[in-house]
Parts: sequence; C-alpha cells; structure tokens
Amino acid sequence: MSMAGNLRKVTGLDRVGGLRRMAGLTRRRRRVDLSHPVRSPLGSAVVNCVAYREGVRIPGGRDLAETVERAGRGDGGFVWLGLHEPTDREFAGIAELFGLHPLAVEDAVEAHQRPKLERYGDTLFAVFKTVCYVEHKELTATSEVVETGELMVFVGPSFVITVRHGMHGSLGPMREELEADPRQLAKGPAAVLHAVADHVVDDYLSVTDAVQEDIDEVETDVFAENGARADPGRIYQLKRELLELKRAVIPLDRPVQELATRPSRMIDPEIQAYFRDVSDHLQRAKEQISAFDELLNSILQAHLAQVSVAQNEDMRKITAWAALIAIPTMVCGVYGMNFDHMPELHWRFGYPLALAVVGVACLVLHRGFKRNGWL
Repeated sequence: MSMAGNLRKVTGLDRVGGLRRMAGLTRRRRRVDLSHPVRSPLGSAVVNCVAYREGVRIPGGRDLAETVERAGRGDGGFVWLGLHEPTDREFAGIAELFGLHPLAVEDAVEAHQRPKLERYGDTLFAVFKTVCYVEHKELTATSEVVETGELMVFVGPSFVITVRHGMHGSLGPMREELEADPRQLAKGPAAVLHAVADHVVDDYLSVTDAVQEDIDEVETDVFAENGARADPGRIYQLKRELLELKRAVIPLDRPVQELATRPSRMIDPEIQAYFRDVSDHLQRAKEQISAFDELLNSILQAHLAQVSVAQNEDMRKITAWAALIAIPTMVCGVYGMNFDHMPELHWRFGYPLALAVVGVACLVLHRGFKRNGWL
C-alpha cells in the first residue's frame, strides 16, 4: 500500500509517536500513484514513499514508522521517501524519525545551496543543482534559456530521502527505470544515490546540447553579411544563462569525485565504479561549458570588431564626401564670385576654367576614393 496518502498528516506532526496514530486514516485512503506529479495531488509535500527489499517493492505498513520497520527487517531493505519543497513543520516528524542532522534538515528546507556532499554519522547528505532547458521560438536579449532547481538526497543504512525544489526534474521515470532493474536496486540506498547523480548529470549534457544550438544561431547571425547589426544583448543573455549552468556543474565535481574514489561504508565499492562513470560525464559537461564560454567571448569580440569596422567605413565615406566638397569650397573661398572674369580677374575664360578645374579635381578624388573602397 502506498504511504503517500497518510503522510499528508504525518509530515505535519512534530513527534514520532504521532506517526502511529495515523493507522486508521491510512486504511480509509485509496492507493494513489504519485510517481510522476511534481507535487502531490493530496496537498502535502510527499510525492511518493515506497519500501524495497532485494530490489523489489514490498507492502508498506500502516504508517511511515511501520514501513521503515518492515524495510529494515533483513538485509537489503530500505525506504525511499520523495518530497517536494517541504516546510519546517512537514519535515519535522520525518527528520526525527530518521535521525537527520539539524544542519542538513535546514539546508534541505531552505534550499539555495551549492552542490556538496556532507557526512553526518551514518548518513550522507548530497546537494545537486538540477537544470532544465527553457524552450523558446526565438532567442532574444531577455529570453530565459536555463532554469535551475535543487535536489537534496539523504542516504542512510535503510532509507533514502529525496527533497526537490523547483518545478522540474521529476524522479518518477528514474524510479521506474530502477525498479525495472532489481539487481541494481538491490545494492541498496547507494544505488539510488548513483541513479540520482546520473540523472542530474545527464540533464546537464542534454541542456548543454540545446544551448549549443542557440550559440550556433547567434554565431551565424554575427558572421552574416549584416552581422554588425546583430543584437549584442543576445550574446550577453547567453553568457548570463551559461553562468547559471556553470554554477550548477562546476561545484559538483568535488562531491562526485569523493563518491567515486573515497572509501565509505555507505557506498559499496561496486557502486563507486558507477560513480566514476558519472564523473566522466560531468567532466564532459564541464568541458562543454568552458568551450561555450570561450566561444561566446570570441563571438562577442568578433561582433565588436565588426561594429568598429562598420564605423570606420562610415567615417571614411563621410571623410571622402567632405574632401569632395572641400575643393569647390576652397576655390570659391579664394576667388569669391563677385569678380569679372576669373581667375586673373578680367580673363574671359577664367570663370569656366575655374569650374572645369573644380570638376576635374572632384572627379579625380571620387575615382581615387572609389578605387580604395572609401566610397
């Protein structure tokens, strides 16, 4: 029987003793599959609660305490409790039941944490930043490209508690994949921690692939014929969104390396081999992000160079036309137009000769500027 129904009440209790008083409510609730919704339709922070033994689901108890007790009988049993944005009151009873450290509980409730891995006695506490690519028809200077959330995981000898913050990153499909592989799930809570880490890092790679398409689009526009007129705000927006992705990926490197290499009684050596694979994928994501950052810098510099070149071309055209206008201005300024016959005052052909000299000089300058690309 699913424990999600009665946990709507359980998570509001501050003492473990109150957990067992929920047995009557449990019997009157129908089973609800809460694997996929982001937040429980029952109105609580609980998304799912399932007990496993040897990689296979086992019937839950009448309340959370009994479910934990059943899962702990014998080797290979554990409880996987999934929560979404729990409040202090909702999490208080659960924290007391599982003996979670107050500092870890505070981090799980408040969120806004950097990716990290901490050990509190027999409990591991891991924080992951989840990312999601935001679809958009056209990239603009205000487009949201990457949306981030948080995922905290408590791993104990007989339990796994996942706490999600944000409206994406449902673990339902991942749970189904694990349940389809009982041999992997039978390795205990560490197998769930690996699956969560692998799921998060795979999302990083998916998002980086999608971001690359946006970068390619901007690069094409910048190096087009009228690239100087491209909107530089789109480049800055991509750099800001890439910074969000970098804050999620870069700090996770050390925790994953710890899980992959540091001996721990909570992590089976066989599971550590899987974490090394996660570390390899994370390195690939880091390399892609670094490459994107450098590429965007190059695109921005190229765009600024194009703008400078365009401005220089405009200035050359202005200078060329000013030079053409300067010739008749100079001639008219020297002789004025109030004399009889020019240039020697009374010479009959002086006036037409002055006009001819102005015309020829302007023509020569125009051809010279045209040949040098100024006009």
